[in-house]
Amino acid sequence: MTRSRLIVIVFLISLSDWCFSQYVSNIELLRKIVSESGQAEVAIPEPGRPELDKISQSFSISSVRNDEVRIKLSPFDIDRFIDLRFEFRIIERPGAKGIISRQPLEKVMEWEGYPSYSQYESIMRHYASEYPSICVLDTIGTSIMGRAILVLKISDNCREDEPEPEVFYTSTMHGDETAGFVLMLRLAGYLLENYSSDDRIRKIADNLEIWINPLANPDGTYRDGDYIVSPVRNNAAGYDLNRNFPDPWYPGVIRQKETIDMMRFLTARRFALSANFHSGEEVVNYPWDRWPYDHADKDWFYSISRAWADTVHLHSEKGYMDFLDNGVTNGYSWYTVYGGRQDYVTYQLSGREITVELDTIDFTPEDRLSDLWEYNYRSMLNYIENALYGIHGFVRDAVTGDPVAAMIYINRHDIDNSQVFADSATGFFTRFLEPGAWDLSFIADGYHGTTITDVQVSDFQTTYLEVKINPVLNIADTISRIQPYFYPNPAAGFVKVVLPDYLHGNLNVKIYNSSGMIISDFDDKTISGFPLSLDIRMLVKGSYFVVFRNKATGRTGTGRFIKN
Repeated sequence: MTRSRLIVIVFLISLSDWCFSQYVSNIELLRKIVSESGQAEVAIPEPGRPELDKISQSFSISSVRNDEVRIKLSPFDIDRFIDLRFEFRIIERPGAKGIISRQPLEKVMEWEGYPSYSQYESIMRHYASEYPSICVLDTIGTSIMGRAILVLKISDNCREDEPEPEVFYTSTMHGDETAGFVLMLRLAGYLLENYSSDDRIRKIADNLEIWINPLANPDGTYRDGDYIVSPVRNNAAGYDLNRNFPDPWYPGVIRQKETIDMMRFLTARRFALSANFHSGEEVVNYPWDRWPYDHADKDWFYSISRAWADTVHLHSEKGYMDFLDNGVTNGYSWYTVYGGRQDYVTYQLSGREITVELDTIDFTPEDRLSDLWEYNYRSMLNYIENALYGIHGFVRDAVTGDPVAAMIYINRHDIDNSQVFADSATGFFTRFLEPGAWDLSFIADGYHGTTITDVQVSDFQTTYLEVKINPVLNIADTISRIQPYFYPNPAAGFVKVVLPDYLHGNLNVKIYNSSGMIISDFDDKTISGFPLSLDIRMLVKGSYFVVFRNKATGRTGTGRFIKN
């Protein structure tokens, strides 16, 4: 062996040892960061789509850009990441160094800093007490650590459920993505403070029900106590809440308390329009995140997303929100998200939700918050106003005038749960569509289907419909009864009740559970030949006892049904 070849071999061995030593050093540093900060962000080379999808199933991807995949690692998945021996580099958190100042509440409400958690609660209570006629404070649920997940409802009759579109803004389900938290607080204040003096704001609040949840993951944001010091993406149990919602084709993970509470809230409200605020990039993301094919209303989704970014560009510094398609992307085209909230709302609940990424820095420095507000607040208002447009209407029983929870379906257009539903309590519905002529079909159990053709939709206009659909007469409804007759029984969604003649007219209905507790007490009006329909979807499984009382005569009838 020549001397030169020996030197090369020794050099290569030394280089290999150095590389391995450097890799071990990086792992030690990675573990140290996760131990001290609760998480770390790493970048790995982009491996191609099939492998990227597999990585997305195992780890929490925060972005894909410049041929790199960025991953947030927590104490719960760092060992699994290391075992896979990815080539990686550690990403420093530029926003996390000394940006939190402890300021009095009055200074915090100038919106150039972050509140403590107790100040956040005070601000939310202040809004509700200062503007009681148009604002009410509610709770979606609580976090694992017992912190309230607060939400404000802003509307002209805020203590009533009116038949009008509901809009939901929510932020910071990733606890370290903090810009939206402050922007949502500021937006709520802006709406409330300007309601009496600004015709535009008054129109929004008078015709919509606006719900604002500034902080969806308080345990992640305030992991260190009352002040934001070192926030993390995940909840206190180490789960990414935006990978924790039901996915039709992916089993997902153990559902977290915050997710369960949010799902219950979303299911009860059935928002017509919503947006979910994040940071890490600057882009507006529309469905689907999970699938490579288009949503039926892709053009409408793109239009409202494009409008957000284009409006931002008129009022922001050069280079802000120009990622991907100049600030807009289809979710799947960027990277796959399994168990995301955007697709859950849009697919499972037939809602319409986008995701707005506000800042390339997750943990936005305080001195940048005012800039982000100036860039985005007009788009926030414009987006809410989308709920004023499209097709608004009511679906009612043609005989009784009662509301009907009909499905509103567009043939040869709707796919993958893109249809919408009328509200069971009021019959109200909203359908957002691109301009054009549309044929809408109205379908409900126990009713003849009805189609209304050539319904015109125009930009920034509202089309109103009053739809009456005819019930299908059931033979069971025509049989004379001595006592109330329930069918189907057992039932899961709705149970119909054929009443004897002496109970027709103005009626009081009380439903008792098996413990004898009244769980529902309401008045209704019935006529002979048409059964009373009871919506039992929200009841837990079990046996129920029902008392019907004719309010004019005082006569009563009783019966039982089983919810399965």
